[in-house]
Amino acid sequence: MDTIPSSESVDLDTMRSRIKELRDIHGNSDDVSELSPSDSENLLKDCALQIESKIKQILSEFSDIGSLPVEDLDAYLGHLNEEFNSMEAENAKISNEIECLTRKYIEDSSQLEGELEGLNCSLDIIASRATDKAKADEHVDSSLHGEEMEFLNQKGDYKFKMLELNHQIQQNKLTLESLQNLAGILKRFEAIEKIEDALTGLKIIECEGNYIRLSLRTCPNSESLFSQHKIEDITEPLELNHELLIEVVEGTLELKGVEIFPNDVYIGEIIDAAKSFRKLFPNMSMLDARSSLEWFVRQVQDRIVLCSMRRLLVKYANKSRHSFEYLDRDDIVVAHKVGGVDAYIKMSHGWPVSNHALKLISLKSSGHSSKEISLSFLCKVEGTPLSIWIGMI
Repeated sequence: MDTIPSSESVDLDTMRSRIKELRDIHGNSDDVSELSPSDSENLLKDCALQIESKIKQILSEFSDIGSLPVEDLDAYLGHLNEEFNSMEAENAKISNEIECLTRKYIEDSSQLEGELEGLNCSLDIIASRATDKAKADEHVDSSLHGEEMEFLNQKGDYKFKMLELNHQIQQNKLTLESLQNLAGILKRFEAIEKIEDALTGLKIIECEGNYIRLSLRTCPNSESLFSQHKIEDITEPLELNHELLIEVVEGTLELKGVEIFPNDVYIGEIIDAAKSFRKLFPNMSMLDARSSLEWFVRQVQDRIVLCSMRRLLVKYANKSRHSFEYLDRDDIVVAHKVGGVDAYIKMSHGWPVSNHALKLISLKSSGHSSKEISLSFLCKVEGTPLSIWIGMI
């Protein structure tokens, strides 16, 4: 009467132990792939050094910008736009790679979990059959040679199955190592994306169906502006946060509709200009449509900066003897003068970032009793510089 060799039981126990080891490694793969604090700090330093090097390169190429003519300034702005577009394209590429790596990580993890479960079940079946066979063998007559041969054949099949399972375990180990490497790459990409979000002030919150939700963080460089207008003791927060809910045409990046939250900045003209791109260029490719969307987002950021600066200047000017009101939609400042006269002042594009002159477009009587503005007052206005009219602005 044959019995199952002890080596076979040892092999089963060894394979169970190796499967358990794979399960433990797979369960702890997230902890293994985490970047250490020192690695995160080194990654942040490397990215900061690369950005600092790029900024120094641009500043060295255009160190004499203050003396450049208008044509060279346009070339400088074009170069900056190209650098910005390159960064945006790199962000999109990294986002796509992160999505692919995440999807691959989830798929391979599920497949590995299923295969480990299958291996465990197969070992249970092998152990159960071997045990049943050993018990049945005790009651088999030694003269039944045919049954003994069948048992030996089945035993050989079990050994072959064990070799096959051992091969699968080796393959799963290789798969697990690949998953750990992918998880490490994913962590690195996520760290880079967080750094770039902090530098550009732009972050994708959600992208579902035909809707894209963006977070915009703007912080205008207002030191030179406040120094120019002698503004001090500004208590309002300069950093502003907005969200854009962008609807695109299905299957494209063509702009269909936009909402801004909070709705304190007028962007209607920018929306109309972005939509007109498709009308002017009906055969626009997907890449051109993305460029149009990037242009729109940058214009909205610039508009937020302008409006915040204008509101700060108007609010500070209200401390003078005149009263001012800012009409964002029309790009107009209304100066309420003493004596019941309202002066409507049109702001040039880019003011106050640019130094373009403002324009007095009309004078109106604000008092109910005043029916007209005297000729002597108009003559006085004609010889008065505009800067005096707008006071601190």
